[in-house]
Amino acid sequence: MADFLEYSSISSEIRGAMCPGKLKMTDTAMVFKSDKTGKVEQINSNDIELLNYQRFVGSFGLRVFLKNGSLHRFLGFTGDEAKIAEFVKKNYKLDMLEKELSMRGWNWGAVQFKGAVLSFDVENKTSFEIPLNHVSQCNVGKNEVTVEFHRNDDAPVSLMEMRFHIPTSESADIDPVEAFQENVMKQASVISVSGDAIAIFREIHCLTPRGRYDIKVFQSFFQLHGKTYDFKIPTSSVLRLFLLPHKDNRQMFFVISLDPPIKQGQTRYHFLVTLFQMDEETNIELPFTQEELKEKYEDKLTKELSGPVYEVLGKIMKVIINRKLTGPGTFIGHSGTPAIGCSFKAAAGYLYPLERGFIYVHKPPVHIRFEEIATVNFARSGGSTRSFDFEIELKTGTVHTFSSIEKEEYSKLFDFIVSKKLNVKNTGGKASYKDDFADSDNEGEPDAYLARVKAEAKERDEDDDGSDSEESTDEDFNPNQQESDVAEEFDSNVESSSEDSDEEDGSGGDSDGSGSDGGREKKRDKKKEKVKEKSPKKKEKKEKKEPSAKKSKTKDSGAPKRPASAFMIWMNATRDQIRKDNPGISITDVSRKGGEMWKELKDKKEWEAKAAKAKEDYAKAMAAYKASGGGGDADGGSKGEKRKKKPATPKKSADTSMMGDRFKSKEFIEDDSSSEDDREKKDSKKSKTPESTDKKKKSKKSDSESEMSESEDDEDMSEGSD
Repeated sequence: MADFLEYSSISSEIRGAMCPGKLKMTDTAMVFKSDKTGKVEQINSNDIELLNYQRFVGSFGLRVFLKNGSLHRFLGFTGDEAKIAEFVKKNYKLDMLEKELSMRGWNWGAVQFKGAVLSFDVENKTSFEIPLNHVSQCNVGKNEVTVEFHRNDDAPVSLMEMRFHIPTSESADIDPVEAFQENVMKQASVISVSGDAIAIFREIHCLTPRGRYDIKVFQSFFQLHGKTYDFKIPTSSVLRLFLLPHKDNRQMFFVISLDPPIKQGQTRYHFLVTLFQMDEETNIELPFTQEELKEKYEDKLTKELSGPVYEVLGKIMKVIINRKLTGPGTFIGHSGTPAIGCSFKAAAGYLYPLERGFIYVHKPPVHIRFEEIATVNFARSGGSTRSFDFEIELKTGTVHTFSSIEKEEYSKLFDFIVSKKLNVKNTGGKASYKDDFADSDNEGEPDAYLARVKAEAKERDEDDDGSDSEESTDEDFNPNQQESDVAEEFDSNVESSSEDSDEEDGSGGDSDGSGSDGGREKKRDKKKEKVKEKSPKKKEKKEKKEPSAKKSKTKDSGAPKRPASAFMIWMNATRDQIRKDNPGISITDVSRKGGEMWKELKDKKEWEAKAAKAKEDYAKAMAAYKASGGGGDADGGSKGEKRKKKPATPKKSADTSMMGDRFKSKEFIEDDSSSEDDREKKDSKKSKTPESTDKKKKSKKSDSESEMSESEDDEDMSEGSD
């Protein structure tokens, strides 16, 4: 017969909730390991007083009653009653009898107290049992006792209180109600500060919950006493203790893992994170005699303890709580410390690879055991090549992403992962950062991610070339055409503007500032000659530009839709699942996550086949569309009708170009919001209208009086312009 029995799908009752795990029965002990927390609970065979089995629907359970009065229950066994009974008889020297339960629906019976268990019996059969260490308070009335329980947030349904009606008896010397309450309170888990604390640490800096707290260590619990909040934490709720050095080598983290967590309002804290300076020291004298230290703690503590505060606190906690104090493992990062600087969620912190897991401090603290991990993944950090992300996917499907890790940590972390035999998701045994995440800033190094993006863009462009030939063109804007309205503004004579501006300012006209008409006419003639000289060159430039001008394209609304690539077909099918697996994820993160998943996808044949099929269907649809007469204006508008243009206005004369309006294009003049009155005022301040100037040229008056009047008018206008 085997020396041990092992069962993998067993649940243990913990504060009203069934917690799955593994049970191993050896010849000396029963060991249960929780799948959720990894906590190991061991029951020595010498401590077992009774071991019964109880029948349930489709299975049976074990009821283990210990000599100290505590009770343990395990559920999920199927068809091995005889095998377990034989094993218990041989190794534990106990008879495994059946514990019959009362199936009567009565609520009237007898209460028995045995150890730390309250048993309610109906007709000598147990109806239910209550471990009294789950009781938080017991209140009495006239003939009634109210028992309140600790709340368990992990239980789908929590029993908060029970009420027992106890009839009074005149013949009894002791009140049965008070006797009931006294028996309950003896074993109830009611934390009351009684006696002196074993050790007190003043003004400890707590990161979670945030603040300064006094830590008082008692025999069965320890207390956090702050200015606003006060926490009393049973030692039984402590899972693990961690002592982790800060990356600066001047501070030390002391972390306490709790289950159940402590509460502050609606916030629950599964970890207590304290921070100590390494140079702070203390000296504590414990209130025990040498005999008590030897008997209770097996000389693991001395009467006087001195040294750094974190070291003294860790030693006392380790012995009083009876938990292992976990420190950093063999991992040493690029900085020479076991801490890796990174970001988790919205805050920066430190990731510590331990011998049996990872722990992140401090906001929020996370502890991940190796046995919970399904795969780990190294990913590029948001397109940057100077850092990377480290993703840990649990067997439950949860993914923890630690981002912005320096690339120098890659080889160290990769070697550690390989040594712990964790499943790496996206590498083929390489341990080089440049091989996995090439630096695109360095020209000599290939970038696989960039190459894939370029290949997809090239394929997309090839598809565009086949479909754009059927699209129409738009020729509304072409500044090179002579008849275009915009061409006047585009081909304006820049050199002549300096001469025109001289005429409009106060120094225009003759040297004496008189501004005679003869001087103006000479300048106009010079300007006409310059315009005539430069106009042939403009035409040559237009003729050269016209053949190379690109035509803008407009999409034909009736043409078949261009087919999607393999990635887009896969992304459309997977987008909802990504959102479901990552609640609250943004649209940008969905696309980024999809790109990473597509990159890691090994078998893409299915989606590539769908993309090829879509491309083939598109080609057929396009052929049918052309055959039906679609895409007629695809050759630049030769078959389709061009859009109607507005008639081009003739260029203004040289005389007109002297005026203030010559710098305005047609569009500017038409959209001018100024009123007609404002325009008239502006015209009166500047020069005469073009019509009056033309009349003077045609009439050619020879008498001196008319010439004098015209010159006087010109002088008045020049003064007005000043």
